[in-house]
Amino acid sequence: METIPKNTAAALAFACLAVDPERVLLVTPSDHLIKNDELYVEAVKKAKTIAEQDFLVTFGIKPVYPETGYGYIEIAENYAVRAFLEKPTQNAAETLIKNENIFWNSGIFCFKAKTLLEELKKYAPDVYETSVIAFNACLKNDNTYRLPVEEVKQIPEISIDYAVFEKSEKVKCIPVQFDWSDLGGFEALYKEFQADNENTAHNVNQIAINSAGNFIYLAPENKKVIATVDVNDLIIADTGDALLVAPLKSSQKIKQVAEKVKQISSLHREHKITHRPWGTYTVLESSDGYKIKKIVVAPGKRLSLQKHFHRNEHWIVVSGTATVQIGDKTSLVRPNESIYIKMGELHRLSNEGLVPVVIIEAQVGEYTEEDDIVRFDDDYIR
Repeated sequence: METIPKNTAAALAFACLAVDPERVLLVTPSDHLIKNDELYVEAVKKAKTIAEQDFLVTFGIKPVYPETGYGYIEIAENYAVRAFLEKPTQNAAETLIKNENIFWNSGIFCFKAKTLLEELKKYAPDVYETSVIAFNACLKNDNTYRLPVEEVKQIPEISIDYAVFEKSEKVKCIPVQFDWSDLGGFEALYKEFQADNENTAHNVNQIAINSAGNFIYLAPENKKVIATVDVNDLIIADTGDALLVAPLKSSQKIKQVAEKVKQISSLHREHKITHRPWGTYTVLESSDGYKIKKIVVAPGKRLSLQKHFHRNEHWIVVSGTATVQIGDKTSLVRPNESIYIKMGELHRLSNEGLVPVVIIEAQVGEYTEEDDIVRFDDDYIR
């Protein structure tokens, strides 16, 4: 488990250090949409064969339009890479896609663990050395690795593309035929949604008056009705804890927004719905002096043994049966029953049943942020 994000070079170093050096790894971004399963499997098998010969393999996607938000790769004979090309201007992209040897850089990789580590050590020794130090110092519990904060802080933050792939002489790029889309951008999402008669793609109840070509997205639990009047080609995205309004053609600038968010809020660390190893919690209401959450604990999971210095907690069980430890006493709390945890008391919430436990937690105190937690025992080594 990464304690601090350090981009893909460090993340892949940790993955390689955790497995057999001869293991072939397939690295796939989580926000890609891939269709044509048979072609995808065929491409992966080809990549595996090349990777077993100690090459670093990337997948090249044939451009279908002049995208300015992707990196490009020029391929030579025998899948060798002639050049990695940065995200181009519109004019440059229009020129690039006319070259039959030019492909989008998909960001999908395949390699042996030892090959990646050898090339990382050669081209980015500072990343390699600090990653090894952090990995060797990590805490382990069964198959869970918890990387130590102070050691991870020393690792340079850089992508695997810049650290290794754009420098190594062992890189091969295989052109692939499967249908691929990088859903990390709103323009790509727009293309995958079913547009209405006004060419607006949306997942909500909407009223459009003289408006067309928009992309409107609300988080699934959000039941708002969206009305647009005299606006065209906009992104309107509401996740429940943030609202974005921007021209659809400016979607690549949203990364700049993400950097600004880090300066003014904790949104990049904590969302309205936050996932934890034991389940999820949703902040329903938050104000000075109190916070209300919905907590869902998966079967067989439990939170850490913990206490708080600045808040009291009231737990009301909605469904399932909660096992609650307060101090030396353990009790079962069933639906429509509640329990009170006083500020400073050692406590733990567990689900020993076969169905999720859902509780409503009301926190009352002068400080209700997530860092007011002292953990004494934790299955996930946090």
